[in-house]
Amino acid sequence: MTKLNFLFELRDKLKGLPKNEVDERLNFYSEMIEDMVEEGFSEEEAVNKIGNVNDISEQIISEIPLTKIAKEKINQKRKIKSWEISLIIVGSPIWFSLLIAFLSVIFALYVSLWSVIISLWAVFASLIACGFAACFVGVAFCFMKKGVLGLVMISAGLVCLGFGILMFLVSHYATKGTILLTKKIALAIKKCFIKKEEA
Repeated sequence: MTKLNFLFELRDKLKGLPKNEVDERLNFYSEMIEDMVEEGFSEEEAVNKIGNVNDISEQIISEIPLTKIAKEKINQKRKIKSWEISLIIVGSPIWFSLLIAFLSVIFALYVSLWSVIISLWAVFASLIACGFAACFVGVAFCFMKKGVLGLVMISAGLVCLGFGILMFLVSHYATKGTILLTKKIALAIKKCFIKKEEA
């Protein structure tokens, strides 16, 4: 792929983003390709080295705040006619209530998901605390000449610590998964705003 084809394809993928952002990114990649050509790469090699246009466009979209994208989309809209304003006002008791209900459900689901993550971390902390406390009490029992009870407490403490390590892994991967899901949802919302309007 030539530099020109790469830049045209990238511009096409970034339609709907603020114009100054698109121009800035295109200039950046154009200069990057020119620098590589000066270093001895062919245009095609330089373009291949930069990466896939789809991956680059997704990265650019994920970096631009949703507010900028929404503002650009709103500014591009045509003027609303008076009959449309009347229809919006008359229908507002219905659509506004439905919108609030929908957003409330989405927010509740998101909060519930993070509540589960927080609970997992709380279980991890409890297991680790119980494990150390049981080991400490077990050692104290051993010094107080209650060896069997001390060994039972130390064993219970080690079991708690083992489960605590397991719970750490579960909590860690659940947190990473939730953050990744959040990023993907944000990217999907941004893509909805920049989706090309079909004729």
